[in-house]
Amino acid sequence: MAAVPRLRAYRGPAVLTNGFRPFFLAGAVFAGLGMAIWLPLFFGDLELPTTFAPVDWHSHEMLYGYLPAVMTGFLLTAIPNWTGRLPLQGGALAVLVTTWAAGRFAIMFSGVIGPRMAAGIDILFLLLVAAAAAREVIAGRNWRNLAPVGIVMAFIVGNTIFHVEVLDSGQAAFGKRIGIAAAIALIALIGGRVIPSFTRNWLLRMNPGRLPAPYGRFDVVSMVLCVAALLMWVALPEESATAVLMLFVGVTQIIRMARWAGDRTFRDRLVLVLHLGYGFVPLGFLLLAGTVFFPQDIPTSAGIHAWTAGAVGIMTLAMMTRVSLGHTGRTLAAGPMTHAIYAAVLIAAVVRICAAFETSQAMLLLQIAGAAWIVAFVAFVISYGPLLVRPRDCSL
Repeated sequence: MAAVPRLRAYRGPAVLTNGFRPFFLAGAVFAGLGMAIWLPLFFGDLELPTTFAPVDWHSHEMLYGYLPAVMTGFLLTAIPNWTGRLPLQGGALAVLVTTWAAGRFAIMFSGVIGPRMAAGIDILFLLLVAAAAAREVIAGRNWRNLAPVGIVMAFIVGNTIFHVEVLDSGQAAFGKRIGIAAAIALIALIGGRVIPSFTRNWLLRMNPGRLPAPYGRFDVVSMVLCVAALLMWVALPEESATAVLMLFVGVTQIIRMARWAGDRTFRDRLVLVLHLGYGFVPLGFLLLAGTVFFPQDIPTSAGIHAWTAGAVGIMTLAMMTRVSLGHTGRTLAAGPMTHAIYAAVLIAAVVRICAAFETSQAMLLLQIAGAAWIVAFVAFVISYGPLLVRPRDCSL
């Protein structure tokens, strides 16, 4: 992502200078805290004053709490580059952050304030994000970048259905799958742009030779098939036709990745981790297809967590670290703490997938995966928090 072209004259807190600063920081804090709450909640050692069942609270707050925070930080930073318009900052940005935080408290205390009021407060944030993003894209006449706005709208639909399902039956299914599908579609869309671009830029400077294939018809077709498979999975997750398409898409996504020359990026962890994170996208497709064909051998949870803990967890931290460094004027290089962040979230993803298969050791593996997840996000807050709250030209 290129540097933001310009900023308004602004003298407020540095953390409100640009969208990535408060949302990356708040999202990371919440991701770590949410997992620290979830583990004792899951094991029955803690109760929350929420109307959500423990599993639904965890799913909702990762899909519609943590992920939208990171997504918003990224979009509010990327859209000015796409449109040439000024970024959102100051009071308007503070309103967005406050609305997001209010949603987290509303869900946690929905048993006190009522589920309908909690749903209204929670959904309001995504509505504001969609309106702000659409306004900027339309005003900048940058029509090709309306697709991310469409994915934000999918999150709004999924979040609304999630709340309706909880109110109606006490548990969510469609709303959960819509959120996961929207997340994977977003990663496939944005990842398909930035991963080859960042890889090409690094290879041209540091490792001349084979470069990522240019974006072309194969990428368009693979993206269309990806969205089609996700829609079928949302509607008919257990059908054989869905599994066949998911299997095919998993293979096409592997081919797509092979075209990005990720095998030549081992010396730059900031680039390599993007390829590793994206690798969980086809893995999720293949595992969920296998769930239909081999239900006794491949649990649904394995594919779900390949996408959520793997693709979402790794890709978000990869983008958060890279954007935070680049947009605060630091060198794009992964230090020891960044290496630790990547290692911890990768361990969390792999161990969580293993927990789905190793049922006899599931409790222990869940604890290890949760602890590694917490370590990754605590390390991000410790290492990158100072960059996010200080002015761009302030040295650490």
